[in-house]
Amino acid sequence: MIEIAKELAQEVLDAALASGADFAELYAEDTRQNRISMVDSGIDAVQDQRKAGAGVRILKGTRSVYASTALLTREGLLACAKRVADTLDSVRENDGVRLDERIFGDVHPIRIVPSSVQGARKADLLREACYAAREYHEEISQVQGSILDVDRRILIANSEGLYTTDRQIRTRISVNAVASGGGENQSGYYAPGRRMGLEMFELISPKEVGRKAARQAVTMLHAGYCPAGKMTVAIENGFGGVIFHEACGHSLEASAVSMGQSQFAGKLGQQIANSKLTAIDDGTIPNAWGSMNIDDEGVPAQKKILIENGILKSYMVDRLNGRRMGLPSTGSGRRQDYTFEPTSRMTNTYIANGPDRNEDIIASIEYGLYAKSMGGGSVNPVTGEFNFAVTEGYLIRGGRIAEPVRGASLIGKGSEVLMNIDMIGQNLMTAQGMCGAASGSIPTDVGQPLIRVSSITVGGR
Repeated sequence: MIEIAKELAQEVLDAALASGADFAELYAEDTRQNRISMVDSGIDAVQDQRKAGAGVRILKGTRSVYASTALLTREGLLACAKRVADTLDSVRENDGVRLDERIFGDVHPIRIVPSSVQGARKADLLREACYAAREYHEEISQVQGSILDVDRRILIANSEGLYTTDRQIRTRISVNAVASGGGENQSGYYAPGRRMGLEMFELISPKEVGRKAARQAVTMLHAGYCPAGKMTVAIENGFGGVIFHEACGHSLEASAVSMGQSQFAGKLGQQIANSKLTAIDDGTIPNAWGSMNIDDEGVPAQKKILIENGILKSYMVDRLNGRRMGLPSTGSGRRQDYTFEPTSRMTNTYIANGPDRNEDIIASIEYGLYAKSMGGGSVNPVTGEFNFAVTEGYLIRGGRIAEPVRGASLIGKGSEVLMNIDMIGQNLMTAQGMCGAASGSIPTDVGQPLIRVSSITVGGR
């Protein structure tokens, strides 16, 4: 538990403000993380980690200074505040910070706290998933899996009078299956997670997690190589949304926009996408992987319409970059832990359902690629240029999904792809991932329904 009394928090903030800052913030956390890893049917590792500490940040105009400490004593916190204050050389007349405790409520109820459950029960859930993958097909040669639970308690106080706490619990299971044959190996991966406790497994079957990973591996083992060139591509729901997240979402974060390092800087109110496309970042979805009650600056989570019918409506804004842009925070300030300064990040970001029937999308493609599952890739947020792997793909011939193909990648530019998404289906689904950026690695959801990109470069073998 974090135990920083309101009186001590006020003292720390006063010390941080002493040399002329116009805003000060104290962020503290105590996080427990448990992970059980398995190879085939045997436990490979058990990790139980705890991270506790605090960070103090000051702002003066658009200048920011941040320091952190693992010492949560009065002496440690005041020394941290003095370090940031010493970077400024003026003196501020300060009447003293007065904090008022605020309770924002919790829209993410937890029924089974993972830390209260014996490790053997968690191991049984993981074993069930791994066994289902191993038994799926004789060509499955190896299965690796893990089950993760995180219990994060945070405290935030600032010179505007905020004093609040929150508790965030997340659970995730992952399976990686390898299929072997003919001297080749192919892998399949599936890793669902929720901002929930172990009640998540009332919604998600461990057996189905294992089977999905194994099915993908076996399918790709027998696939030929994908041809390369410009073609029409249908991208399936769920993790297919990583295209929007990476190629467009990062360019809508204020950390990039405020510095002019975004392809969408200065384009509010302009058409940047096909008129069928509406994109949303929503941190308020109950129990979703990327959801929160408050962000890591103490601002309540919000639902933000980023693009509406092709028109750019808003950015994702944190406190510091909001100052640079003259915009209020949108509850988008996030960080991995207390050692990182917060900045604007995504939460649950997705393309909303569109007007087209899914069967019509496939039927409209005479020859192209059906990207059933997407993997990782890279993007330059300044230019929007990206390259993503297709982990499970199929050729489309004559409006029908045909033979599987492997080795495909999608290469393009975010601003061009947004305009080329000309059909959007109605089977919205999200998938879970970890997003790495300046403020560390954070949990985010990506998602979309089935979409059609009229023209994109497909890389082959």
